This record gives sequence, structure tokens and C-alpha cells, in this order.
Amino acid sequence: MTGQMSIVIVGSGLAGYTVAREFRKLNADSPVTILSSDHGGFYSKPMLSNALATGKTPDVILNSSAVKMTDQLKLTVRPHTRVMAIDRSSSSLVLQDGENLSYRQLVLALGADQIRLPLAGNGAGLVSSVNDLDDYRHLRDALEGKNKVVILGAGLIGCEFANDLAVAGYRVHLVDIGEWPLGRLLPQSGGAFLQSRLESVGVTFHLSNSVHNVDRVGERLRLTLAKGGSLEADVVLSAVGLKPRITLAQEAGIAVNRGIVVDQLLRTQDPSIYALGDCAEVAGRVLPFVMPIMHASRALAATLAGNPTPACYPAMPVLVKTPSCPTIISPPDIGARGDWKVTEDQDGFKALFQDEGGSLLGYALMGAATKEKNALTSQLPSVMG
Repeated sequence: MTGQMSIVIVGSGLAGYTVAREFRKLNADSPVTILSSDHGGFYSKPMLSNALATGKTPDVILNSSAVKMTDQLKLTVRPHTRVMAIDRSSSSLVLQDGENLSYRQLVLALGADQIRLPLAGNGAGLVSSVNDLDDYRHLRDALEGKNKVVILGAGLIGCEFANDLAVAGYRVHLVDIGEWPLGRLLPQSGGAFLQSRLESVGVTFHLSNSVHNVDRVGERLRLTLAKGGSLEADVVLSAVGLKPRITLAQEAGIAVNRGIVVDQLLRTQDPSIYALGDCAEVAGRVLPFVMPIMHASRALAATLAGNPTPACYPAMPVLVKTPSCPTIISPPDIGARGDWKVTEDQDGFKALFQDEGGSLLGYALMGAATKEKNALTSQLPSVMG
């Protein structure tokens, strides 16, 4: 067995590094180790879906290398270190090279994987996705000298990439099984408003449709659509959603559902193991957005420092990075009872989700209406008290 008994954080994304940073504010001395499966540098992952139009290279996006993070936070960062198993009986991790690394407290900040569609055809393996900085680097390389891009998925990430690529000068086609973009977050009229603004910058939509086959045709890819017809593309980008990384926890006997199951202290059923971020299901909720990660990180840092602090989430609007149609959404809870009240003009769109008593449970703002964000957010209930 090697290594000091320390807090070990598995994952070097926003969740992992923010926990470490917040913990260091409370405790300057306790050893902390971050294990990263990649280079271990720190960067803003949300920036990846709107970096092409502004010409941001991977080197520009990378804020700090693993070496700089080590110096800044006074901890140990181990890049290119993959965890193969959690041995709860000995409070240790089994690493890819066979090393056993002990932990005093373990934080799983594993993130999520892009969902891969079960596509047929000899070009299916050439479909790209962007889930980290290396993926973004590969996408930039693939786009070099190319013109036409097909994006699979008109959710948040798909729409952001569509806007970014179109403004960067690419011909963009967006395919989605839903009837309108951002179908899980917007009422239909809001989806139509967003669609029209993205169409104005050159995005072509293929809605209520899906792709069955991706085949190589010379240097290009041909996509066969479920409703007939086909599209040709130089690059195909899949952005159909994320699935929390739960396998490592599951194989260790830690409870999982949609994510790694934790309580409001972000604690699994093992009192020395915690989880947060895209991989975690906090009291029944999976919240893969920046603001929940920031709130959870501060709470968990306090808990790790000896002051048990439950994660509390206020209303946390989501900023959709579609500059052609500025969009801010605070969706109502799934299953919330109420109706959308919509007002719209050529400059903006406002939809308020209200219950029978008129209480505001969610909203969607686009264009000029986004200026109402602060006033409306103050009326919303907390996500988790």
C-alpha cells in the first residue's frame, strides 16, 4: 500500500477542482490528491460548445496545467491515472498500473459520458462527440478545410454547437426526434422562436426525425434518415445527451440509479465516499449544470473540513449559449402541475410556468426578455432547501 491517507478526488473537471479549491479555503494543510484520467489541466468545459466562432484554440481554453494547479492549491495532481476499482474494505483504490492508493475520504467527481446512438453503417465509428478538451481538439482537426456539418440532437449542447458552427461559417444541419429544439426545457412556442433565430444564421432543422445509418461515401459521410431521404456531411457531431459515469461506484457495491445515489450531504451509503457533479444523483435529482456544481462543491468542502453541510440549491437558471438567440431557462420540476403563459413579439419571448394559484414555478426567456431574469428568479422556489 502506497501514499498517505488523504482526501482523494477522482476527476479533474469543474466539480473535482472546485471541491479542492473550496476545501483549501477551509483547511490549508490536509493532504489532497486529485486523480485525472487525462492531462489534469483545468478549463471551462461549457466553453467548448461556443469556442469555434471566436477562434479559441484548445491551448487558449486551458486555464491552468496540472503543474500550475498543484502549485496553486497545494495538493497532488496525478494526470493520466485511471482508477480501476474501489476497495471499500481497505479504503483504497486500485489503479490501472496495479498500485493501491489509500484514502481517508473519497470524492467521486467522475462526470458523464456522451450517449452514443446505436447507428448502423460503415461510417458510424466516425461520428464525433465533444465531452472534453481533447475531443474539442479532434473536432477542430476534423473540421479543417471542411464545410458541411450534421449535428445529431437539438438539446442544449446541440443547439449551442449549431449556433457556433453556423456563425463560424459552416453549413449546419440539425437532426432531432423531437418536434422542436430544447424540447425538454421549452414549450413548443419557445422552441419555434429559437428555431427561427437559428435558421436566420443558417441552421437547417430536420425535426421529428432520426438517423439510422452513417456510411462512408468517398471522403464524406451519408446519413440515412428514418423518414426517408439522406444527408451528406463532412463531419457528423453527436450531441444527444449525457449519461452519468456510475460503473466504478456500482462495481464497488455503492447504490446507483440515474446517477451515483447520494444524500444532501453528497454522501453515498458508505460514510467515507461522496459524489457530486454530473455523475451524482442528489436526493433524487441529477443536475448537470454549472451552478449546482458550485453550490454542491462549497457544501462538500465544508463537510470534508469537519462541518457537515447539506447541499442547498436555490433557483438556478440555465444560460443557453446561443448568441443568435440569447436564452435563459429555469425549467419547472418534472411533473410540476401548471401551465405555460406565453407573451412574444419580434424582439423577445417570455414563457412563465405557473400553478393554479399563479405562483411562478419556472420560466423561459429569449431575446429582449432575458433582461427580466433577476426579477423573475427572485420569485421562484428553491430547487432543494
